[in-house]
Amino acid sequence: MIILGIDYGSARTGVSVCDREELLASPAAVLPGRDAEKLVRDLAALAARYGAGEIVLGLPRNMDGSEGDAARRCRRLALRLAAEARLPVRLWDERLTTVMAHGALSAANVRGKKRKETVDAAAAVIILEDYLRSRKLKRATHG
Repeated sequence: MIILGIDYGSARTGVSVCDREELLASPAAVLPGRDAEKLVRDLAALAARYGAGEIVLGLPRNMDGSEGDAARRCRRLALRLAAEARLPVRLWDERLTTVMAHGALSAANVRGKKRKETVDAAAAVIILEDYLRSRKLKRATHG
């Protein structure tokens, strides 16, 4: 199944997508995030364009597992996006994904403006890859 991965941010939102076999997650887009209604429409349109059957939205938890304002905004976005896209939206713990994305971009020697433009999509890829690993493990352990 094609799945869209989303790293929702107040300034920018990164989007990733996987192939039908759920083997490879790739960056798909970085959208401006200031207008929540437009963002929901744009995300739903991307899901339709890619033929996604599900959406995974990174849930920003604090390191102790608690949820703050960002997580509440994310939960509201998930509800609106599920209604607009008419798809299930799964919330997925995204702790440290942006840090990991910065690390991956550093290893690839991506710097400056290019890094700022790609870090959100890279974080969305990490969220989706983690979710795909979990699905694969679940299938392996439950037959």
